[in-house]
Amino acid sequence: MVRLTVDLIARTNNHLRNRKDENITQCLKRVTHLNFSNKHIDCLDDLSGCRNLTVLYLYDNNIREIRSLGFLTNLTHLYLQNNCISCIESLGGLKRLEKLYLGGNYLTVIEGLEGLEELRELHVESQKIPPGEKLLFDPRTLHSLSKSLSVLNISNNNIDDLKELEVLENITQLVAVDNHLNDIKDLEFVLKQWPRLWRMDLTGNPICQKPKYRDKVIIISKALEILDGREIKEMARQFLLNWKASKDARKKSREEDMAGLLEFQHMCGVEHPQHILPIQNQRYVEKDKPKYFLMAPMQNDHRQSHLQKTVAKKTINIREDIRQLAVKDPTSSLPGQDVLETHLHSQDVHSHVMLH
Repeated sequence: MVRLTVDLIARTNNHLRNRKDENITQCLKRVTHLNFSNKHIDCLDDLSGCRNLTVLYLYDNNIREIRSLGFLTNLTHLYLQNNCISCIESLGGLKRLEKLYLGGNYLTVIEGLEGLEELRELHVESQKIPPGEKLLFDPRTLHSLSKSLSVLNISNNNIDDLKELEVLENITQLVAVDNHLNDIKDLEFVLKQWPRLWRMDLTGNPICQKPKYRDKVIIISKALEILDGREIKEMARQFLLNWKASKDARKKSREEDMAGLLEFQHMCGVEHPQHILPIQNQRYVEKDKPKYFLMAPMQNDHRQSHLQKTVAKKTINIREDIRQLAVKDPTSSLPGQDVLETHLHSQDVHSHVMLH
């Protein structure tokens, strides 16, 4: 077991012993940087004597508790990655802390950071989370960091949703590699809340395999400059924006045409939309001409054939009635006199007259 104490700090820093007229307390006040990384440290003693300490390197150790660090009120950079920390505690007093590195620990919830109003970078990647769980964020911590935090690294933490992070309105860099992000709509919602985001890396997420994923992200986030490690060219962005504008214009035109068609249908009392056909090549049609033709419903072939037979039968019956009247009354003015039967020859008519 290796315990980090003020005596250990004094013994291992030669520059602190240059002034023989100073005691250990006075020497510790001059300390601004300490590097105890990879020293097999598993316990931290009270370090409040290092009141001017600004940068502390404690990564690659076996540290489990960090409560004693809360008294280092001038600390700006704290490196605690690759330890055995399972709970963030007593860091609320680090009012000047700007960068906090906690990657590679055993955290399941990011909490206890309320009051760190100067924190600009938070690195919590690759936590050793139990199977089936994901890294969570305390809403109070997120709200506290909403104005200050600009860099967030949450890679490899089984995260499948970014909605709870939308309150971080000043985020400029997001690294979320090797997570479970899959829904482009959820990503679109969050990106619209981050107008200052210029770098994002989602490599290794299922969402990266979606069709046109990169194009959609570039269109959504206007300030994005680097996506998944690749620079976004301004010419490519402008092309995609123009393409999107053209697509939206065509969609709006189709919607307007459909709305006009439905209104025209309602005015004409037409029940079936297929009876209204749009006029093609509208650019050659005058502005005051209608956009639609009203088409009378067509009869099917069977009904048309039946109608034709019925009309023909009625025509034959009318002609037969006219012929019969003409035979009975030759003096009739009916136009059917010219349809007398062919067997009444002229000489038979003449002999009939002579007998009378």
